Amino acid sequence: MTTTTETISSAPDDDTRDLLVDARGVKVHFPIKRGVIFDKVIGHVYAVDGVDLQIRRGETYGLVGESGCGKSTLGKAILNLEPPTEGSVLVDGTDVAALKGEELRRRRKDFQMVFQDPMSSLDPRQSVESLLVEGMKAHGLATDPQATTRRLRELLAAVGLPAAALKKYPHEFSGGQRQRIGIARALAVEPKLIVADEPVSALDVSVQAQVINLLEQLQDDFDLTYLVVAHDLAVVRHISDRIGVMYLGGLVEEATADDLYATPLHPYTRALLSAVPVPDPDVEDAREQILLVGDLPSPSRPPVGCRFHTRCPWRQETRCDEERPQLRVLDLPGMPGTHKVACHFAEQIASGEIQRHGVATTATEQEWEGTDDGDVIGPASVTEAAADARRTPPASSHGSPPGP
Repeated sequence: MTTTTETISSAPDDDTRDLLVDARGVKVHFPIKRGVIFDKVIGHVYAVDGVDLQIRRGETYGLVGESGCGKSTLGKAILNLEPPTEGSVLVDGTDVAALKGEELRRRRKDFQMVFQDPMSSLDPRQSVESLLVEGMKAHGLATDPQATTRRLRELLAAVGLPAAALKKYPHEFSGGQRQRIGIARALAVEPKLIVADEPVSALDVSVQAQVINLLEQLQDDFDLTYLVVAHDLAVVRHISDRIGVMYLGGLVEEATADDLYATPLHPYTRALLSAVPVPDPDVEDAREQILLVGDLPSPSRPPVGCRFHTRCPWRQETRCDEERPQLRVLDLPGMPGTHKVACHFAEQIASGEIQRHGVATTATEQEWEGTDDGDVIGPASVTEAAADARRTPPASSHGSPPGP
């Protein structure tokens, strides 16, 4: 892992190593429907809205962001578990987003997923042996019974479980052991890419370290490529070669793990890292503290322009409100080509030319076609709406009463 990180940090963006995953312009929009007899589409939830993502062979790419930003949906879109609305996803040269039916089923051998909750992702009526051999049979890898048995024992040994576990059922294991079974199931079909969606968030801290170390060891043993989706910044830093930060359906910053944590350049990334506690009282008191105001806006009505401008302490008039920034390499001395930021004024913020200021909270009204039957999505930010209601009386007779 260390050597890989060093290579990427010093390499240009067009590294000579070939890409295993090349996603371009990926969008995943979920329709919002309403109707009694006939459903009518009245809007969309823009879960992923235009993401470019490249992952090289043997690399671990960490994807972070707060809940609701679309990181899990992006991981599923790369595997075509959630078919992309637009865009292409090349995995080992094949556009997975364009595959359907039997052709897609055959290609699933090359990319697998480790789910967040191991208990709900494992069939409680199947033994561990049945769970592991199911995928092998589906892809023609279990033709010889003796070879299959040896393979199953090797898989369990690789994830640190005894051979006796083959005859047991998921409810007989602890949370960490069930996650190891989920990892073994993903490895059973010999994939090239594994998408791990919050692989340790449901586990105890001590067990988290064991699973993360296991993933690293398996990557070296089986030549795996990872996309790790997580919200725990410490976990992502430990395991990742490169990190992408998502906010409201788009990437706002991408860099190697060392560069991102040493020099966060996007205001949202700086706010995330400032929330990570430091076990040194002097350092904790002296470092920059950025408290974001309000909640994540509704993905059904994302802000126009920069998605982060409604909460950004460095927001500037006009351009931030009207123009969506693109992910780009900044014009700063010594900035590596692997460090990209989606911010109009990142250079001025980094140099101190633009100073931080306060952010006012605003409630956002949701507009709908037709009559209101109560089946609607609320304001962009519930917290902001409640705070605004406490300060001012309702604007109209049908407004919500102030909170307690």
